[in-house]
Amino acid sequence: MKPRVIVGASCLVAAALAGGAARAAAAGAPAAGYTGDAVRGQSVYERCLACHAIAYDRTGPRHCGLFGRRAGSVPGFAYSEAMKHSGIVWNEQTLDVFLKSPMTAVPGTSMGYAGIPDPQERADLIAYLKQAPACAPQ
Repeated sequence: MKPRVIVGASCLVAAALAGGAARAAAAGAPAAGYTGDAVRGQSVYERCLACHAIAYDRTGPRHCGLFGRRAGSVPGFAYSEAMKHSGIVWNEQTLDVFLKSPMTAVPGTSMGYAGIPDPQERADLIAYLKQAPACAPQ
């Protein structure tokens, strides 16, 4: 009988944040075995438009320039203390873990969204966000 290993989202976030993309992938992130499609990801992003936009802040922060940005760092946006102190730097792995269950990944976040349980939809959304343009100078 093979031993079962159960890994919580906080462990996946910690692995991804520590630069352990390989460890995070082995533990189930980022949507292991899924190739993202930016066209499908644009359809998934339509759900995000209730609170977010690519180029400007709404209820949630803008998504331009997301990759490589430290969570909670868009100037002038009022983040939760949890997000500001999460230590997350957005990349494919950290986004995958966060998008799966934001409130589990960052307890205390003000993002009251249940998440995207489907790993293919997360991979597609991440592919779409990766092609987003850089932010215009503010």
